[in-house]
Amino acid sequence: MKILVYGAGVLGCNLARNLFRAGKDVTLLARGKWAEEIRRNGLQIKDKFLLRTSVSRIPVVTELKPEEIYDVIFVVLRYTQLDSALDTLRANQTKNIVFVGNNVQARALAAALPEKNILFAFALSAGHREPDRVVSIDLKKITIGQLRGAVSNAELIGEIFGGTKYKVVYEPNMEDYLLCHAAFVMPAAFACYKTDGDLKKLRGDTAYLNRLLDANIEGYRAIRNAGHDILPKTDADFESEKYRKTCLRFFKLMCATSLGKLCASDHAMNAIDEMSALNRDIKQFFDENGAAYPVWQALEAEAGRYLR
Repeated sequence: MKILVYGAGVLGCNLARNLFRAGKDVTLLARGKWAEEIRRNGLQIKDKFLLRTSVSRIPVVTELKPEEIYDVIFVVLRYTQLDSALDTLRANQTKNIVFVGNNVQARALAAALPEKNILFAFALSAGHREPDRVVSIDLKKITIGQLRGAVSNAELIGEIFGGTKYKVVYEPNMEDYLLCHAAFVMPAAFACYKTDGDLKKLRGDTAYLNRLLDANIEGYRAIRNAGHDILPKTDADFESEKYRKTCLRFFKLMCATSLGKLCASDHAMNAIDEMSALNRDIKQFFDENGAAYPVWQALEAEAGRYLR
């Protein structure tokens, strides 16, 4: 298959590297000095925990031309950048388009490209980009699928990821999956902004971490009450004590180790525009469905000057 990864941030670079190292025909769309760096020295990715740096000589382009056809295009841009790519994608004849990353407007985005086969995905990968390399943690797990009711893409997904080291989770209801993901990550982003990006300031503050969970539960309750599924299914019992204990352990780990910087604050502090838009749009969803979310609103207010 001929694959284009459209976007060369942390997620896009990890995706391109992993597919390329599995022998796939991959091209990476990057721009500016970053494109020049990859062309000159290869795509360098340092794994935070394995303490090794991979170098991949991936072909790089700086634009998607209408006549360049791929079997699949992975669009790996920030939530706030997606609209800017739509005209380019419409002009190109590639049919299979996968939007990777945060999104609470999945159905509207698919409707904007009616001639395409639209998929959505979320990859467990995080980190930051430096002038000459990416520093990241990459769990090589991706959840991917289409909107509920759309034609199954299971065969296509199998072809794309066959032979790679990815653990692939096929999800035929990505709209609800991404809504739920936003309801989980936004409270964590509030914590990042409250501490100016230093989550270790919250170490031992169990009361505040429980408020993060309360906000997450408010979000999940709003999503469920609006007729959507809670996904992944392991979160379906989100009002149980077991769920609270599991999530509280995770939040405590984030605040006590470098995991919080890699998995949360690096992105939150460098993508304030994206997190602000995500927060705005999911609150609009809550309001349209008559949901109450007082803890969420209080945490948002405490996040201070960051959210726009």
